[in-house]
Amino acid sequence: MAELRTEEEQLQALKAWWQENGKSLVLGVGLAIALVLGWQGWQARQEQQAAAASALYQNLTEAAQLQSMNPEDDAQYVTAQHLAQQLKADFADTTYARYAGLVLAAMHVQNADYTQARTELEWVLSVSSEMDSIKRVATLRQAALMQQQGEVETAVSLVRDLDAGSFEAEKQELLGDLYLSLGQTEQARTAYESALQASGGAANNPLLKIKRDDLAEVNS
Repeated sequence: MAELRTEEEQLQALKAWWQENGKSLVLGVGLAIALVLGWQGWQARQEQQAAAASALYQNLTEAAQLQSMNPEDDAQYVTAQHLAQQLKADFADTTYARYAGLVLAAMHVQNADYTQARTELEWVLSVSSEMDSIKRVATLRQAALMQQQGEVETAVSLVRDLDAGSFEAEKQELLGDLYLSLGQTEQARTAYESALQASGGAANNPLLKIKRDDLAEVNS
């Protein structure tokens, strides 16, 4: 009888505990399941968005390549602009959208539309919160366009203090070109020399060596 009472007491205690804690336990389990399902759903949406953005970008690069092989093909130019704008509108927070801005800017340059090219580069820079390779490339290309449009001193100020990372050689060569445009041949030669060092020497960049050597003769 004592054992039976003990079992009955245990059962009653279990019922009492369940009445007191069962609801919160069910809610806790339900919340955990909801969180798991929510996380899985978010991951699935992210994967779908990445796949859609990747497909758009692939189509964009194909249109850009076709247009570069046939500059008179306005249809590819229009297609590329449409795809780039769609990427920027629907996937603005992705890397694909920023790459699309770079591709479209290059196409505008090929078509001598420098104003639109700068607009695209300014958009890339505006959505690039951290200094990464895309922002570095956009900054260098923007400075090159400034040179094209006669804003050489502004371009020098933009490039001179840029943390160029792995694009140090490109930065220094562009600085050399900018200084040369200003008639500052000694500064240009120094920049070309720095560019050669950053690119691993004259053997890796013979055209840059010619630029430097030509200025050595001018300054001698």
